[in-house]
Amino acid sequence: MEGVRRIRGVLDRFLETAQIGLFGIMVAVGAYQILVRYLFNRPSTVSEELLTYVFSWLSLLAAAYMFGKRGHMRMGFAADRAAPKTKRALDVISECLIFLFGAVVMVYGGIQITSLTMAQKTASLGIPMGYVYTIVPVAGGMIVVYSVLNLVLMAGDVQEAEGTERSGIKGAEREKEEQK
Repeated sequence: MEGVRRIRGVLDRFLETAQIGLFGIMVAVGAYQILVRYLFNRPSTVSEELLTYVFSWLSLLAAAYMFGKRGHMRMGFAADRAAPKTKRALDVISECLIFLFGAVVMVYGGIQITSLTMAQKTASLGIPMGYVYTIVPVAGGMIVVYSVLNLVLMAGDVQEAEGTERSGIKGAEREKEEQK
């Protein structure tokens, strides 16, 4: 379990650092765009396009980070009222669906769209659109890794809970025997 938590910590720190860096780039490019537009009356199309692509990357990395933290939006009106075992089962089903979405839609689909758009160039920057779309399978891979880590931690929590229940039952049985 400690190894899983360590892997999660490394991935968390990587994503946090990447998001901070991308946000810093957005602030700098946005400030440049404002200065150029209002001081020199010459809007920059390159900065507009760059802001759009950096924002896309930031959004997908933030989504992967939130899936890892299990902080994504969910409708818990039914799950929150369920019994603990049912809630655990719903959590596992939810995590398996997240895994499938990350693997099929984001990784597989992202690789397909990235390879299809490598020949297409962006309007202002002149780079292949495939470079922009590269973040889709990358973020999908991170979601898949986080999903596996979450499932492993859920399984560990179940084992720990069952171990506690068993030791509690044995403890109660010993007390009854001692009273006789």
